[in-house]
Amino acid sequence: MAENMFSDLARVIEQVGKDKGIERAVVVDAITQGMLVAARKKYGTYREIEASYNEETGEIELFEFKEVVPLEKFIDEEVEIPLPEALKLDPQAQLDDSIGIKLDSSDLGRIAAQTAKQIIMQKVRDAEREIIFNEFESRKGEIASGIARRVERGAIVVDLGRTEAYIPPREQIPGEVYKPGDRIQGYLSEVRQTTRGPQIIMSRAASDYLVKLFEMEVPEIYDGIVEIMAAAREPGARAKIAVRSKDSSVDPVGACVGMKGTRVQNVVQELRGEKIDIVPWDEDITRFACNALAPAEISRVFLDEENKELEIVVPDNQLSLAIGKKGQNVRLAAKLTTWKIDILSETSASARTAEAIFNLMLIPGMTETMAQNIFQSGFGSFQAVAQATSAEIMTIPGYDDPEKAEKLIQEAKAVVEKYEKEGIPVPVSPQAMASVKVSGDAKSQADARLKQELEKLQNEQNKESNEKAEEQQ
Repeated sequence: MAENMFSDLARVIEQVGKDKGIERAVVVDAITQGMLVAARKKYGTYREIEASYNEETGEIELFEFKEVVPLEKFIDEEVEIPLPEALKLDPQAQLDDSIGIKLDSSDLGRIAAQTAKQIIMQKVRDAEREIIFNEFESRKGEIASGIARRVERGAIVVDLGRTEAYIPPREQIPGEVYKPGDRIQGYLSEVRQTTRGPQIIMSRAASDYLVKLFEMEVPEIYDGIVEIMAAAREPGARAKIAVRSKDSSVDPVGACVGMKGTRVQNVVQELRGEKIDIVPWDEDITRFACNALAPAEISRVFLDEENKELEIVVPDNQLSLAIGKKGQNVRLAAKLTTWKIDILSETSASARTAEAIFNLMLIPGMTETMAQNIFQSGFGSFQAVAQATSAEIMTIPGYDDPEKAEKLIQEAKAVVEKYEKEGIPVPVSPQAMASVKVSGDAKSQADARLKQELEKLQNEQNKESNEKAEEQQ
């Protein structure tokens, strides 16, 4: 059987290489290693045996190497050969040489041949896995399509031809159902090498899949004229992509939408009806955020660059549109811009502003105009002022003098200590206590009441200041 297995070896090597797509050298190495393992199993691992492929004869040759020793010192025939015998094999043999003796490979026997076959097959499998891994590793980030075969623990197994890919539940579009035999397309997101071979992860939920689909549909993107700067998805529901053009004559949004919306509709169809918003990208984060929140109208934007936070004020009737169904619109806009976004209605914003000004006017000698300046500089309460540094306060108009800045901080700290010492809650403006849905006459009444409270507070502060002045005199 050993003879049959290793006969016509050259033809076998060529055939295996051709059928499996494996380099000839890899197949030769696999067969050589297999023969060597079989020989060592037959003759013992302590014997020095080497195997090599003879290109001319097309057979695996086995050589056992033994050390040439004097006849009188000859002890172990397994690793030594006496000089007289060595000279018969090689007339130029000398003491301490290592001489190779050719072994008959046909004498390996059935078990040895089977061992060699197993090693060869394992080598071939390893080589196949390596080829598949390298192929798909180079294709990572591309779109691939195959046939859905089965579902394993919620993951769809896709036949890609030479191997299988998996679409885990988290990478599937919610609500999609595939039957065995259905054609399925996805994004090659990950390729791992495991003990069981390459594991390929496909995704239909990744934002990168959306980007690749647009690259396929829009020639301007493929050519690099239009660039997708950012993408955000809630798979199966809604997505947003931000685009810009490197050519002023090309409208990036129009290019992605296509004639009568054909291009974007092709992408929507592939994503099973996922609604896609295409927005112009802008270097200015304020404009970009406004674009990302479209179609909602924006009134004002407050920027906190240090914490990458945006506070966006919208008209009351635009609040639900800006936030979107279950917060979807603002959530996607935040993903797209990578900034935290808070949405406020005009009523809520004015109530918050009024509350902040009311709070700041608890600082002795504070006027409404000064409180507005402090609030607009990013300090929403006397507590915030008390915790600020002089350098930070000096950015407020009217407080650019170090002494004035320090005085304001000390006055704010005094107010903090006063309420902490007395253990009473900080007063809240009437408007802040009212519902954020106050409108019409009710809003006017609340504004009037707030104005009265502010005037009353200012009169009390003026009275205190006058009394202190009289005491000093």
